Amino acid sequence: MDPLDTLGRPLHDLRISVTDRCNFRCVYCMPKEVFGKDYQFLPRAEILTFEEVERVVRVFVSLGVRKVRLTGGEPLVRRDLERLVEKLARLGDLDLTLTTNGSLLAQKATVLAASGLKRVTVSLDSLDDATFKSMNDVDFPVAKVLAGIEAAQAAGLGPIKINMVTKRGVNEHSIVPMARYFKGTGMTLRFIEFMDVGSTNGWRLDDVVPARDIVAMIDRELPLEPIDRAYRGEVAARYRYKDGGGEIGVISSVTQPFCADCTRARLSADGSLYTCLFATKGHDLRGLVRSGASDEEITGFISDIWRVRTDRYSDLRSSETAGLHKIEMSFIGG
Repeated sequence: MDPLDTLGRPLHDLRISVTDRCNFRCVYCMPKEVFGKDYQFLPRAEILTFEEVERVVRVFVSLGVRKVRLTGGEPLVRRDLERLVEKLARLGDLDLTLTTNGSLLAQKATVLAASGLKRVTVSLDSLDDATFKSMNDVDFPVAKVLAGIEAAQAAGLGPIKINMVTKRGVNEHSIVPMARYFKGTGMTLRFIEFMDVGSTNGWRLDDVVPARDIVAMIDRELPLEPIDRAYRGEVAARYRYKDGGGEIGVISSVTQPFCADCTRARLSADGSLYTCLFATKGHDLRGLVRSGASDEEITGFISDIWRVRTDRYSDLRSSETAGLHKIEMSFIGG
């Protein structure tokens, strides 16, 4: 029987970081002032091998996981990633997908598709070159990401999703142009509220563009209507264009948390298991794997961790920030 956590949530989705390295220095994720030239990334020996990842995923599948997403850092900087894709594709009918910044996608799309990858999500925070270069902070042009998206589409890695992180004062002016560009393409554009992931991106509530404001901005020019989520645990609230031009999604973990239906676990590049995207402390799965543990022992380890899971960080954070906002407004009014 598949394990349920203390809130009755199953384990259906697994995010796997295949590397902690990235060739971008996005200001909301890996800012240069933290991840500079002297930053010590993980030594190769501490990163899970493809064979170890395959074994662990096989165990997760036995516990009910049906969707596996490869992430980083930037996953395509991991050498020969298609070898891992091929191994995972043989494990069964998995929704095997990858999230990438798109910088290397033009070169890799065909081989990834041939290896068994089903679809990709591409991060793109603006179509305006100056804004995009400012946000990735390595002077990487929009045109090369768009070329990667075209290559992925040609390779059949769809339906493609495009993720845009919105940060107030930085790129909210790009919201409607992005919606116009991807409307009618068959791709789903998803807007993500600037989140307090980790402790390095200088997150402040004032920097968040609320999902409701994003929807309203688009709706004024490109009328929208809400539609139901496709499945339990889907993170994006969905809206479709009234003229049939496709749909968008908004991921509102700050203003409208979705903890109640969260079915995701996260595996870091060094083999730590996290039961929440926002968690700062994980469980050492790599040590267990490398100690000679049997599959049954690994299964029990993961199952035991999931059954006592209580995570609902976004719910708690949102209630706290709402309370702080009310206090601030009372001082302003008084």
